[in-house]
Amino acid sequence: MDGSISLSAVNRKALLHCVRRGSEPQLRLRAHILLLLADGHTWSIIAAVLFTSPATIDRWRRRCLDGDWTGVLNKPASRRRRGSAFFVAMVIRWVTLRSPTDFGFVRSRWTCGTIAVLLQERWQERVGRETIRRWLHQEDLVWRRPRPVLGPKDPARAAKLRKLRTLLAELPAAEVAVFQDEVQLDLNPKVGSAWMLKGCQAEVITPGDNVRRHLAVSVLAGTGNLVVSDPTRRRNSAQFVAHLADLCRRLRRWKVVHVICDNASFHKSKVVRRWVAKRGGGVVLHYLPSRAPEENPVEKVFWRLHEAVTRNHRFGTIEELVVAAVEWLEREGAAAPPVEDYSLAA
Repeated sequence: MDGSISLSAVNRKALLHCVRRGSEPQLRLRAHILLLLADGHTWSIIAAVLFTSPATIDRWRRRCLDGDWTGVLNKPASRRRRGSAFFVAMVIRWVTLRSPTDFGFVRSRWTCGTIAVLLQERWQERVGRETIRRWLHQEDLVWRRPRPVLGPKDPARAAKLRKLRTLLAELPAAEVAVFQDEVQLDLNPKVGSAWMLKGCQAEVITPGDNVRRHLAVSVLAGTGNLVVSDPTRRRNSAQFVAHLADLCRRLRRWKVVHVICDNASFHKSKVVRRWVAKRGGGVVLHYLPSRAPEENPVEKVFWRLHEAVTRNHRFGTIEELVVAAVEWLEREGAAAPPVEDYSLAA
């Protein structure tokens, strides 16, 4: 029996492209079979070389002779079992809207095995973990780390931000406002992403015994210039008062210094209140809404500091790290964008 076929130049080119660059094994097998038939090879040789059966060769030969090129070169339709679309939709709802604890599992997050057990218990539907994994990927779900976000917002958040915006907008010429916070420097380096050879994970050497220092920093509203005080071993009222005194010396051309800070307890202690009272109105403290670090522009400066200096650092002593951090802050402070550009959005 003559099992050969004839191919047009266009069809031959399409089959060759499928064999050479196709990503679907089934389509490549079909194209390979038809090309070998067109070149006059026998069925036995084709079956032996491609590890296929005469029935498969005959099936695609007939499709070719019937002119059914759509069926030859198209990816086969998924053979999803009846009812599986319902289970896929239900699994997606579970993963995106529910928690395993809602179904009695002592687990904080979903796994493919947990979903398989739940399908078996609730619906007597036996589905393997890899099938569930494939369902999730087909619906564009991925396994990755979630982004942590702050929980409850300050109920007076909007009112406090309006008050601060009014303060900044109506600030008299003889007064100045600053945003203040503290940054922690650790001898154990923060680990961040870096370029490295594929398959070879780079190492970040840590001293083991961590040593820590804190810098109090303020950014002037409207200019972005920084005021950096000497480092201390602890974040406490003494450090805050020392920084306030530093602000009064550095900003003595203004009669009143408005300090906008977070709600840390040592920012509101009796020691701080007594010191501010002795200034006779020369220093006024304002507090940001609770749990709103994004409203403090100093946090953006600290993020840039960590990216430039502290991540993966190789300093041998905490003194070297502090010097590098202070030099970066003093150098970058003059180039910082104005506060209005990125703070207290309406």
